[in-house]
Amino acid sequence: MVVSVMVSFLILGLSLGAPIGPVNAARIEKGIQNGFAHSWMVGFGSLMADGIFMSCVYLGLHHFIETPFIQSFLWLFGAFVLLYSGIEGMMRSNRFSIIENRNKDSLIHCFFNGLLLSISNPMSMMFWLGIYGSIMVKTAETATNQQLLIYTLMIFIGLTIWDLFVASMTSGGRRFLTPATLKLIALLSGLSLVAFGVYFAIHGIQLFL
Repeated sequence: MVVSVMVSFLILGLSLGAPIGPVNAARIEKGIQNGFAHSWMVGFGSLMADGIFMSCVYLGLHHFIETPFIQSFLWLFGAFVLLYSGIEGMMRSNRFSIIENRNKDSLIHCFFNGLLLSISNPMSMMFWLGIYGSIMVKTAETATNQQLLIYTLMIFIGLTIWDLFVASMTSGGRRFLTPATLKLIALLSGLSLVAFGVYFAIHGIQLFL
């Protein structure tokens, strides 16, 4: 029974990482432009943000996040981060060069990019503080503290597997793409971030009003 629950939490981690969103768009962009390590560092930064959210669940901060004013602020702040990142990515796509960009971004820059994109994303925050909190509360009814720790670790393993998969695919596929195609992918990734930013902004304004 414990093994099957562990597998289900592993699958949950994979499912959380798979949907196309701001962090995955950034992973693809960094992988195409800079290679495996830079793409993975974006995912690692995002993983650290997930760890912060999970810590907040145990500290009971989800009640603070549920207030409309705080939610509106989080959506608008997330919109700012996404719009800035997306516009910067599109501007850089116009002067994209495989050789020039191979080492243009430092690993620490990619790490903080992933951390900031994830930690400023209200959708991620509300999941970890809301849905994840509910899952863990229900699981705690029949599980020990050690089992809860193992289940949480399985989620992280699932997220890590997805990070490695995306980083490998984007960095490995770049050798088969032409410079024009790489520029197009970088541009589409930037547009994706801008689109999410506009969505976040609209949602934040609606909550504020």
